[in-house]
Amino acid sequence: MNSEKDLPIISRREFFRKGMQWSILLGLGGITVGLISKTMSDKTIWQIDTKKCIQCGRCATNCIKNPSAVKCFHGYDLCGYCDLCGGYFKPGTKILTTAAENQLCPTAAINRKFIEEPFFEYDIDKKLCIGCGKCVKGCGAFGNGSLQLQIDHSLCDNCNECAIARDCPSNAISRVLPKKAYLMQGLRAHNEWKNKL
Repeated sequence: MNSEKDLPIISRREFFRKGMQWSILLGLGGITVGLISKTMSDKTIWQIDTKKCIQCGRCATNCIKNPSAVKCFHGYDLCGYCDLCGGYFKPGTKILTTAAENQLCPTAAINRKFIEEPFFEYDIDKKLCIGCGKCVKGCGAFGNGSLQLQIDHSLCDNCNECAIARDCPSNAISRVLPKKAYLMQGLRAHNEWKNKL
């Protein structure tokens, strides 16, 4: 059993100095643990807000991926299945056929399939889509807005600083939590994206 005589004598100055060191160490430890847990639980991903997107074409050219990780998604629930689709046909097209000269998409990434008179279904071939947004702009101008640009997360590297987000003139690209509702209209298109995560 130790007596009071055996305990080392600490000056008041030494007591406060040691107390400050321990406080700083505990504070830094708490901050580090907080940052690590926040990073682990709040992993964010890049996403395009389709309401802000102006289809400027920079998604096709500024992405580090070639072709771009930004692709056109089709919100089938919004689609009118039009015979004359503003996202598929070039403006002023006289004959509504699938001929290359009639198609708005520069890579023929949209497939037009007859359903029944006068309805057609339009599917996006993701391998051919470069994310230029021409079809999205056409669909928004003359249709229901069912064609929308979005980041395909099976292709995206989720860079710390997205080159497209940095150069986006409408600030339509931002980081969001994956579990939050996706900023895209049309349930089937949303489910198509969710299944890729």
